[in-house]
Amino acid sequence: SLASKTLINSMLRDPSQIPDAVLANQIYQCTVNDCCYGPLVDCIKHAIGHEHEVLLREMLLEKNLSFIAEDQLRAKGYDKTPDFILEVPVAVEGHIIHWIESKASFGDESSHQAYLQDQFWSYWNRFGPGLVIYWYGFIEELDCHRERGILLKDCFPTDIVTLRHSMA
Repeated sequence: SLASKTLINSMLRDPSQIPDAVLANQIYQCTVNDCCYGPLVDCIKHAIGHEHEVLLREMLLEKNLSFIAEDQLRAKGYDKTPDFILEVPVAVEGHIIHWIESKASFGDESSHQAYLQDQFWSYWNRFGPGLVIYWYGFIEELDCHRERGILLKDCFPTDIVTLRHSMA
């Protein structure tokens, strides 16, 4: 009989479930040595992503910007949240920013479209306009939603205008 997709995925994740020991070992070897989608690559991507979030947190603290981090928001019961929500919005290049998302990757068309659909527009709906930092650059043409409230940058903005400074 044909094994279900769920069962196959389960066996790929845990090859010890495969009755044939030789096949189980071969599947394990393939998974470990997969240089694009294997568990090692996932760990590396996760670590690099975390590193950039820590870097962003330090930059926000350095600029004395008060924020709520993703883990605090999840503790409050939010499911889809950006990495940081600014408690006091700022202006970047003339655009108001309420949240910042860190992406330790290059913003290519397919991944950016997926992020817009799965993350950015829902952040925008819930929290207002925001900023996405693609630390490894992005295709310039993708930065086309500024007027609607999603700004793309490849580094931490240097020209942040805070409400406190402008009121002083």
